[in-house]
Amino acid sequence: MLLASGSPQRREILAKLGIEFEVEVPGVEELSGGDPAAEVVENARRKAAAVAGLTVGDDPEALIIACDTDVALDGRALGKPADAEEARSYLDRMSGRAHQVLSGLVVVRGGEELSGLERTTVVFKPLSEPEKERYVNFGEWRGRSGGYAIQTLGSTLVERLEGSVSNVVGLPVGLLAELAPELFEH
Repeated sequence: MLLASGSPQRREILAKLGIEFEVEVPGVEELSGGDPAAEVVENARRKAAAVAGLTVGDDPEALIIACDTDVALDGRALGKPADAEEARSYLDRMSGRAHQVLSGLVVVRGGEELSGLERTTVVFKPLSEPEKERYVNFGEWRGRSGGYAIQTLGSTLVERLEGSVSNVVGLPVGLLAELAPELFEH
């Protein structure tokens, strides 16, 4: 199985599941600025297609998994903050509010493509100024969609969530089991 992603979170989830895989990081231009749900699915599709194009001669039956995750607030994708100031502005905007974590997942097997969308609602508690400052200074926001990571200090920001925790971490395991059940037959 090939994982079309450079995400350490996705690699860690697959490893914990006992799934054997190789990583192939796709160099694709990702969409942004449109409908967040459509974009994550299309970005995952582009990643899968890029890796399929590289490997089709090696193994036409290769199983390829690609995922793209983003955080949407008020119907717009936030993306990854460019710097500490933008990370702080994300926390200001999400404090005491709900946002959506959206993941597009694409599985390509023998030239056939299956895709799906996972949506998890995350509600941040009202954040105090010292909490925001501590989180930004901690630096966990770097390289993270929405500027936080729920699996570590970011968990202190969350009041509750509805849906898949693994989706918020970066790989919706339930959706993966639906699209590629053979990965879980060992």
